[in-house]
Amino acid sequence: MSMSININKNSFSKDGATGIALFDSGFRIFFMGAGIFSIVSIALWSAIFHFQLPLSMQSISHSQWHAHEMIYGYGIAVITGFLLTAVKNWTGVQTLHGKPLALLFGLWVTVRLLLLTGTSYLLVAGIFDVLFSLFLIIAIGYPIVKVKQWKQLIIFTMLILLVACNVLFYLGALNVFDKGTYLGIYGGLYLIIGLILTMGSRVLPFFIERGVGYPVKLFNPNWLGILNLLLFLAFFVSDLFLINQTLSSYLALGLFLINATRLIGWYTFGIWKKSLLWSLYLSFWFICIGFLLFAGIHFVGVSKVLAIHAFAVGGIGVVTMGMMSRVALGHTGRDIMKPPRGVSYALGILILGAVARVIAPLFDVFNYAVWIGLSQVFWIISFLVFTFIYFPLFIKPRIDGQFG
Repeated sequence: MSMSININKNSFSKDGATGIALFDSGFRIFFMGAGIFSIVSIALWSAIFHFQLPLSMQSISHSQWHAHEMIYGYGIAVITGFLLTAVKNWTGVQTLHGKPLALLFGLWVTVRLLLLTGTSYLLVAGIFDVLFSLFLIIAIGYPIVKVKQWKQLIIFTMLILLVACNVLFYLGALNVFDKGTYLGIYGGLYLIIGLILTMGSRVLPFFIERGVGYPVKLFNPNWLGILNLLLFLAFFVSDLFLINQTLSSYLALGLFLINATRLIGWYTFGIWKKSLLWSLYLSFWFICIGFLLFAGIHFVGVSKVLAIHAFAVGGIGVVTMGMMSRVALGHTGRDIMKPPRGVSYALGILILGAVARVIAPLFDVFNYAVWIGLSQVFWIISFLVFTFIYFPLFIKPRIDGQFG
């Protein structure tokens, strides 16, 4: 992955009114980096999967490499950009910007470049990844502790667990801990899903109620969210540590029912007029479908790969693009209810990719490789459109003259 960033003396100016604003706030550089990296990573994975492009892998498989880079490369970049921006809003404390932010991003880029070569520099990549993670934990934790916003500790704890799972992956890949690779990949995936479900119960109903343009009060009781979280924790333990497929499938079925109930309660017809509402809503349905498919592993023999990609492509992929689109608009001084027209196409194409990767193989398993290839093409196109649209917003100062 190649990134050429022209940084002049105004790039780190406090007023944010002139020069390049790429390092004025975490969402700018990390959302841009996530978008570009996801294109490069999926294109490389497609070449490996379909055309057997040689990439040195000594201790992990190509699919494990792909999973790690999408979780801890793409996923953690989006989470980093979001949290650095959100924590500033939650606490009122300025988070990383300027040179410290550039340093954090540089650590992330270094890891990605090293791992794009395969496992030749795995130990070095692991060291830089740990340095990045420690820096990020401090950057997120300091404002929360400073203003004693203990209600954010559940999200901060998930971040720490996500970092721990990444360490386990490296320990497994370096043959230090036998189950490390499995725990690192699946633990990371499930933690991101857990983070989405936790944040989603807070923000998605709020977004819908404020965004549809008419008065509506959605069904969103706290007890349902608490039950969802407890059941998800049980699912997390069952699949990662007990490795009990029967129990995990029953828990997944319960999670499907709870989340389907929540989504029905969050529905109102006005979402279909707003791309940043229907995309987020549909992404949560993909997570819900992922739980149903996971339950189907035990009951009807559904492939676990389909359930995982329902979580990853339809869930994480669409949620992150939708949230990046919304955050980038709001935090550059623009109207979040009036995204560029191309955003709708990017989100729609990405959802088609999720359908091709998850739904189509259920009905046409004989062309499985074709559906995978089509999904990869849809992913690349959608993120090309997203990156092209938002690149000017990421590098230019806020239109209202504020810093950030």
